[in-house]
Amino acid sequence: MRKLQVQGVHHITLTGADRQSTIDFWEGVLGMPFVFEQPNLDDPEEGHLYFDPGDGRLITVFTHEQRRPVHRRTPTDPGCVHHLAFAVSRATFNQVAERLEERGVGHSGPRDRGFMDSIYFKDPLGLLIELACYKFEPPAGATHAEVLMEAHRLRLAADDDHIGEVHLADAIEALSRRRSPSLSEEREPKNPWHHAR
Repeated sequence: MRKLQVQGVHHITLTGADRQSTIDFWEGVLGMPFVFEQPNLDDPEEGHLYFDPGDGRLITVFTHEQRRPVHRRTPTDPGCVHHLAFAVSRATFNQVAERLEERGVGHSGPRDRGFMDSIYFKDPLGLLIELACYKFEPPAGATHAEVLMEAHRLRLAADDDHIGEVHLADAIEALSRRRSPSLSEEREPKNPWHHAR
């Protein structure tokens, strides 16, 4: 038996309402360029709209002109999507609450998740959307997932409840050390100020 090895998210497809409300949310609120559309090839009565979430991958939405937005929360039963999370810069994150409130949209307010900050709100169809901002940048050549895996190991070793900023900082130091060789014979932390006393 062998795995079916995936290499990233190809796209996520959602069932939307009408075409214009879909464009108004995904491009007009979240800023995702509307890159192309075609019929739903399995149901030609529906449109299939494609948006770029910022990384060149795709969020796609099936639309139908007879469907209208339903504002109740989408189901969270087992097997259902709980929420979608999108990355934003710190500058954007700091503006999210104000920009949602300009539209009269309720939100959770900023939430500290230890390794990231998040804010939650519902789209016009009741799907929970998270805008998230990492508290760190990975070292050159590393990914956020690698930093989080290393931080997780450090958190467990310290018997801490969740990943915090100290784990992130130590994880970045450990990954940097492994990835970047040095001419120094030993690379332990130093205090050069004590020589000046």
